[in-house]
Formats: sequence, structure tokens, C-alpha cells
Amino acid sequence: MGLFFGTDGLRGKVNEDLSFNIAYKIGNALSILKENPTVLIGSDTRISNTYLTLAVASGAMSGGAKVMDVGVIPTAGVAYLTRKIKADYGIVISASHNSGEYNGIKIFNSDGYKLSDKEEERIERCFIREKVNAFPDIGTYEQNFNLSKLYKNYLVKASENSLKGLTVVLDGAYGASHRIAPDVFRKLGASVIAANCVNDGKKINENCGALYPENLVKRVFRYKADVGFAFDGDSDRLIAVDEKGNIIDGDMIIYGLAKYLKKQGKLKKDAVVGTSHTNMAIEEDLASEGIELIRTDIGDKYVLSKLIEKDLSLGGEQSGHVIIKDYATTGDGILTAIIVANMIIKEKVTMSEALKIDLYPQVNKNVVVEDKFRIMNSEELGKVVAKYNAELGSGGRIMIRASGTEPKIRVMVESKNKELNENIANTVVGIIKRINAEV
Repeated sequence: MGLFFGTDGLRGKVNEDLSFNIAYKIGNALSILKENPTVLIGSDTRISNTYLTLAVASGAMSGGAKVMDVGVIPTAGVAYLTRKIKADYGIVISASHNSGEYNGIKIFNSDGYKLSDKEEERIERCFIREKVNAFPDIGTYEQNFNLSKLYKNYLVKASENSLKGLTVVLDGAYGASHRIAPDVFRKLGASVIAANCVNDGKKINENCGALYPENLVKRVFRYKADVGFAFDGDSDRLIAVDEKGNIIDGDMIIYGLAKYLKKQGKLKKDAVVGTSHTNMAIEEDLASEGIELIRTDIGDKYVLSKLIEKDLSLGGEQSGHVIIKDYATTGDGILTAIIVANMIIKEKVTMSEALKIDLYPQVNKNVVVEDKFRIMNSEELGKVVAKYNAELGSGGRIMIRASGTEPKIRVMVESKNKELNENIANTVVGIIKRINAEV
């Protein structure tokens, strides 16, 4: 990671961590790295999106770029369209699951893949200079909101079956999926109840969507739906709810899809990619089905890197980023929901039957800190973690990591003893808070 870019692009509070000037420099850097590039820009619904879109576009055009603004569209839609129209770069203006005062910038290459850490560092090195073309060699700007129809058609064609007879609740989180997801599911024949599917950047991710699936549970019960799907602000995450009201996270979705794709003969090398957080019970159950779980660091870019390295077809993380590589180059919540719905139809099972497994209890806690790197390097914290991991042995584990996008330390404890997990997590959180308070 560079000075500005984190595990998923650049992100921060608008005009604090993420300013017009930084966005301008990012756009301009693309014109430095490639002569007269074509740059496609899409965004979620945040009220700061026009501001930042114009900043990136201005920087790119200053160096001679052709900029195409496709408007509100999921992150995966930008990745798809970048490949489709053969643009040099695709840019997403979005802070994903964060609240409305945040925004961010993600960059895709011409093949629809997120830039590597080294490529992001190259962009940052371009910040020290500026490319300013003289007339008439400045760039151009065009709006083409109709291009999103190409992405919508692609999603419809990704479904192998009609979804007629399926009742689905969709929570759009007031974000990028608000129009496309209901349209696609209705076109596929499903009966759709749309919740929070309105373009409202002030409410994006606010007590809704993938971060608050308990609200989706209520709607699934109210409408007696077969399944509920909740997306985040840019729709690259999916959290589901089955017909019994059980919340299905990304690991569970990967678990179900891995077994389904293997039956279909579509799971390459009978292996799937998870992360260090993937539940131990999932690893054990998949192994009993002849499916290997390969773990990576947390972050969808690391999952994707492993999928490419091993030439595999499925991977993702607990937060709901699921990459179905034979279909897409990045996490796509709507696409994943479509494939899950196809699984239910094809297997003639309920959602709860398809994803039946007893998980190890996990306790996850987040601690807001001033200096996450100082805390992560604390000798005291390291010794405590090592002590608890030794005590848990092969029957459990404790993990501490710094958030790649927020000033937080994340604590995870997993074993079959829920009370023990809670006690260990509380002890570690207390230590982190004390270290944070020390000057």
C-alpha cells in the first residue's frame, strides 16, 4: 500500500482525507502514465460524487484524456464496461460500505481488474508533477448514462434459469444497486420486494443494506419471501437472509456456491479461496466434500490475486465480497445474488437447506484508535495474542488486524466455546484501548 491508497483504493472523509486536489492529481496521473487515455468514471449515490467525479475528470482532461461519465452504477458495472468499451482505465467514485460523509476512489485497468499495490504507488509518484496540455490538446468529457444498460443485460444473461416463482427481498442500501438490482430480478421473473432502493446519497448505508441485515430479516418474514439479498453502497458486497431469518455472510455464500459449482462441474481444481477469517467449520466441511479451502489475507484484491495465481473460479470474504471469476473480474453483489438464486431453483431446495452447517462461534469487535500501526506493532499485544492462540490450540484461534480503510483495529476470536471467545475478545479490546490511551 502507498501513502494514500489502502486495501481497496483511496478512501476518507470528503475535504478532510479526500480532497478535490487529491482527486484531481489521481486523474492527472492517469494521463501521465498513459498518453491520451480513455477514462470511464462511475459512482454510487453519494452527494459528493459529482464533486469528485469532476475533480478526477478535470485532472485527466488536463493531461489529454477522453473521459466518459456513466453516472450511478455498481463497482462491478464499471469493471465490466471498462472491458466492454476497451477503456484504458475505469474509476469508481464510492466509499463502498462507509457512511455518506466518506467517499473514495477505486481504479481498474483495461482488463477490468483493480490496480495492484505497485500500480497505485506509481500513481502516487506522479503527484509530484502535473501534466497540463495546451490548446487544442486538452481532453474531452462526455456523459453516457445509457451504458449501464449493457451491464444490466450482462447480468440478465448470467442467469441460466428463470427465477419465476421465487419471492425475493432486495435491500439496495440507497446506493448504486437501487435501480439495476430490482430491474434485473424482475426481468428474470422473480417477485421482487424492493427496500431502500432509492437514489438518496444522504441515507446511503444508513441502518440498511449489507451492514444491517437484521432489517432485511424483518422484511423476509413480513413478505414470507424465499430469500433476501442486501447490498452495500457500491453493490460489491452481498449479505443474504434465508427463509427462516438466518443471516448468511460471505463465507456461507462461498460455502454453498462451492458445493453447487462442484456438482455442476464448474469449480476449477475443486478448490475455493477464502481468507484468514473464514470459519474453521467451513474449511472442515468443504474438505469432507473434497473441496480445498485456500486462505489469503483479508481484502478482495488478495482473494482475486490468489484466484488468478491458482486459476480458480470462486473466492471471497466474510464481509460479502464474492468473486465468481468465470463471470466477473471483481466482487459483484447482484451477480452473486443471481447465481445463489439459480442454485435454489436448480437444486430445488430452500436457502436454509442449501447452506446448512454448524459454524464455530466467532466474536468480532472493532476498536477505533489513533495510531493503528503503533498498536499492531505493540510487543505487549503480540505476546497476549500468542498466549491465547497457544491456549486455544487447534480448536480455535485469535486474530488481530488493522483495518485497511478505517482507523480501527479488528479483533476476531473463534472456537466452539462462545463464552470463552467473548471473554478473550473483551480482554484484548481492553488492552488495545489502554495502549491507545497511552501518550
